[in-house]
Amino acid sequence: MENGKTQVELAKNGIITTRMEVVASREGIDPEVIRTRVAKGSLVIMTRAPVSVAIGKGATTKVNVNIGTSSAMIDPKEELEKAMVAEKYKADTLTDLSMGGDIPAIRRSIYRHTTLPITTVPIYQSVAQQGIYSMTEDHLLNNIRQQVDEGVSSVVLHCIERDCIEKLKGHPRIMGMVSKGGSFTSIYMLTNECGNPFIDNFDHILEILKENDVVLSLGNTMRSGCINDLPDSPQHQEMLTNMRLARQANQAGVQVIVEGMGGHVRASEVAGYVKYYKDVGDFPLFVAGPLPTDVAVGYDHIAGAVGASMAAGAGADYLCYITPSEHLRLPTVDDVREGLVAFRIAAHIGDSIKFDAREQDMELARYRAVMDWDGQMQYAIEPEKASGMCPEKGPCTMCGDFCALTIMHDFLNV
Repeated sequence: MENGKTQVELAKNGIITTRMEVVASREGIDPEVIRTRVAKGSLVIMTRAPVSVAIGKGATTKVNVNIGTSSAMIDPKEELEKAMVAEKYKADTLTDLSMGGDIPAIRRSIYRHTTLPITTVPIYQSVAQQGIYSMTEDHLLNNIRQQVDEGVSSVVLHCIERDCIEKLKGHPRIMGMVSKGGSFTSIYMLTNECGNPFIDNFDHILEILKENDVVLSLGNTMRSGCINDLPDSPQHQEMLTNMRLARQANQAGVQVIVEGMGGHVRASEVAGYVKYYKDVGDFPLFVAGPLPTDVAVGYDHIAGAVGASMAAGAGADYLCYITPSEHLRLPTVDDVREGLVAFRIAAHIGDSIKFDAREQDMELARYRAVMDWDGQMQYAIEPEKASGMCPEKGPCTMCGDFCALTIMHDFLNV
């Protein structure tokens, strides 16, 4: 908070804040442009002091890393190591999805050892602590309050409506519902024969979030679980609901991100899907993947990076990484690193499409042309692994004495 107001409130009042100036400098965007976009909701500033990250219109594509224990595997030390690896390899944000062990203690440990903005999904903790069929509305709201007071930078709410859930009955989807947070929220509504607790208490939740200027992320319950589950009526309805709630949040002074487009989308539909979301509402778009194929099991980080580069190039603002172990197991520390690097590459490719961002590639190419291996590593997205593959000097072992650059050097540089 600055002067007791949120970034949206200050932006709407014509004030350029310190955070706006910081991200404007980093992104190379005029501070007044940042202010107008924050005011309109097309850009958010996710903050965990002193770090501020711009996500949205005109900003470089950002990458989020998911970590967290499960009910089947509880190793807080390993989750902390994953968080530290995510920071080391330059993730922009971190999401803790822990559902096993002492969840608040796990978050506290992550806070102590990292500086990245942290997102949570409060209903995860409610399910883990109270049980999926026993959690109460008070517990859900108290967890939101607790996590905001702890210092989270963003929370995810799944605002699916009861009639939208009913549309899935007998639906020809192959995968049904694949959103964990969405399934928890749906079971709460079906068990208690009630509406969505997050929608019913939306104004109250916004007031909680405003106290610490926490970003609201509107979850994607109805996303596709495979590429043959095509965009359908439940997805469309959820998108319209999320856009309506996003506008309400912005009017109330709360920064908001919309999750959308699905985890699995046919390659031919990725760009059109992004455009569809952006045409309906110009809020920052957060996409998981997307995976443009279902057969890359064990290599889903590669398949996901392909889809993510297409989505980012088409206008998606924020990518949630996928690891090699997606669909198979809780990721290891190495899985986290591999997935993050793949998605940082995807974000860079997306930015080269969106913004014609080629300066980093140009600089690396200049060094490559003269076989300056150390110079190349200055511009590599992940230099640590690449450095171990470099020769000490001269051509690499791929060509040895028959390097095209060496053979043609004298002729081309007359």
